[in-house]
Amino acid sequence: MGLSSDDILVVIGALYLVATALFIFGLKRLGSPATARSGNALAALGMLVAVVATLIDREILSFELIVVGILVGLAIGAILARTILMTAMPQLVAIFNGFGGAASALVAAAVLRESLAGTDDLSTDTSITVMIGTLIGAVTLSGSLVAFGKLQEIVVTRPVTFPLQKTVSGLLFVGILVAIGYLVAEPGMEIYAAMAVACLLLGVLLVIPIGGADMPVVISLLNSYSGLAAAAAGFALGNVMLIIAGSLVGAAGLILTQTMTKAMNRSLANVMFGAFGAAEQGRPAAGGGEARPVNESGPEDAAIMLAYARQAIFVPGYGLAVAQAQHQLRGLADLMEAKGVEVKFAIHPVAGRMPGHMNVLLAEAEVPYDKLYDLDQINDQFEDTDVVVVIGANDVVNPAAREDASSPIYGMPILNVDKARHVLVLKRSLNPGFAGIDNDLFYKPNTSMLFGDAKESLIKVAREMEEV
Repeated sequence: MGLSSDDILVVIGALYLVATALFIFGLKRLGSPATARSGNALAALGMLVAVVATLIDREILSFELIVVGILVGLAIGAILARTILMTAMPQLVAIFNGFGGAASALVAAAVLRESLAGTDDLSTDTSITVMIGTLIGAVTLSGSLVAFGKLQEIVVTRPVTFPLQKTVSGLLFVGILVAIGYLVAEPGMEIYAAMAVACLLLGVLLVIPIGGADMPVVISLLNSYSGLAAAAAGFALGNVMLIIAGSLVGAAGLILTQTMTKAMNRSLANVMFGAFGAAEQGRPAAGGGEARPVNESGPEDAAIMLAYARQAIFVPGYGLAVAQAQHQLRGLADLMEAKGVEVKFAIHPVAGRMPGHMNVLLAEAEVPYDKLYDLDQINDQFEDTDVVVVIGANDVVNPAAREDASSPIYGMPILNVDKARHVLVLKRSLNPGFAGIDNDLFYKPNTSMLFGDAKESLIKVAREMEEV
């Protein structure tokens, strides 16, 4: 005996409830590196349940294209998971954000097109959500593509500005709002298409004036935008599950954005209106660009320093990801612990090119989660630390953020590594980081520089340590 329509509604509601619970529990477990994997699995399972419920809800009779789409998506996802390097993970996240925005904008366009082709007019509230979904989705798509280009260095990473840029962006936004008001009253695909193009242009204008060093904030904000766009699409479709999922992503993204802005000493309003960091250009090296002396170290000296330390803290940065040296770092840490050294890892919230970049990198090397400390937990411990090893980090350990009021990063909370007894910096050269400014840490009397590829340097130091 088949299920009645009322029974089907009950089943769909129950499935949506289960999916919502899985999303919430999954999101909760994503808050800790120790439980993040299981949280991701729970959220993925929740999405599967939601998709199944939606297919039942919409009474789809032909599943051929859906099955093809699922298989293609599975293949692409599996290939990406196996082949994407950690250095390219931020770019992948940016693209995912863009695809999420694009999907929401396409849903909104389809709802409007179906309404214009049929006899039923859109209600005012549905029409408004269609337009809002288009606005946020298109801005997310184009903004994410620009962020991808900056991270991939296809687009210049420095801020791109022009005269009256904020005025142009503001006028464009006002024009979009006027178009939205007109389309709510008099829907039409031609004006809608023009508005969508304007929204895409607005996304570009909002992201191009942002420098590469601020990409972690941009990515988290665009992630929030993608969630809000999905929620708007849910309102347009009347799909409760999409509203819930989009709201969770949007809220989580905003919380993460606030965390990132706090870590960079910026306001949320400053981020949302774009152009933050645009007027700030990196200053040259102190002394008018003259060469400044540094203490250079070799693998033998570094090995002795680390082997006889009581306490050591590793500070990973984007250079570690570039060198793919996380496993060698874990191996060196194990050697040090075997010699009785207490080893910890200090993680700055904006280290790398996306939120949590360093946590994911170290998790890949199976560094124990209880050895990872964030900025607030470990900053007071540097003064009592024998050796701090900085691997590829730059702006997040620059003392200029505390000491130089003229520095573009002045006021940004940093890891106070310069207060340790000894600092060993593994870096290819003295070139500045993504903020484009010289790092005063390199020239401190308690700092030694070990130049070279991070992976090769770590291997050499470990080899020397085995002989100590």
